[in-house]
Amino acid sequence: TRRLKRAYPDAKTALNHTNAFELLIATILSAQSTDERVNIVTADLFRKYRKPDDYLKVPAHELEQDIHSTGFFRNKTKSIQGTSKLLLEKFGGQVPHTMDEMLELPGVARKTANVVLGNAFGIKAGVVVDTHVMRLSHRLNFSQEKTAEKIERDLIKLVPRKDWVIFPHLMIYHGRQICKARSPLCAECVVEK
Repeated sequence: TRRLKRAYPDAKTALNHTNAFELLIATILSAQSTDERVNIVTADLFRKYRKPDDYLKVPAHELEQDIHSTGFFRNKTKSIQGTSKLLLEKFGGQVPHTMDEMLELPGVARKTANVVLGNAFGIKAGVVVDTHVMRLSHRLNFSQEKTAEKIERDLIKLVPRKDWVIFPHLMIYHGRQICKARSPLCAECVVEK
């Protein structure tokens, strides 16, 4: 972790947001999409919809149009509207601060919950495992497991808890710049040894 921190001192979430609710929505949209695409969509989305009730007032077909380019827009619309409804009914319109409560929200699994808890609230509940983290965990021999949940369990044992939030960002930066999917630049790798 130390070497990666030195290599990527500015590592942070690539999803643009100004509060926990926006980060939750952006993370739901990021499934099977790129951060760049999500940021393009949320630039307009977050001006149009500010609170959970805004997402409930809009007809589903209109929200689907707004998020269409992120892919899986029907499911994501159901998740966003279902999450907004539960936030209002059960959590006073606020994003909850625990893993168990986060996992009650439609469309929210451990990855999304970890992103929001760690980056919005500084709560170290686990380690985000996305495609970059999964690929690098295999390449760097941190885990040979196949599922995100099992890889996360291995990483929790390896990575100091104080680094659980920053670690995935470091891995993502490293995956994009050096440990690329098709042509890794192993000669330039700070952690290969």
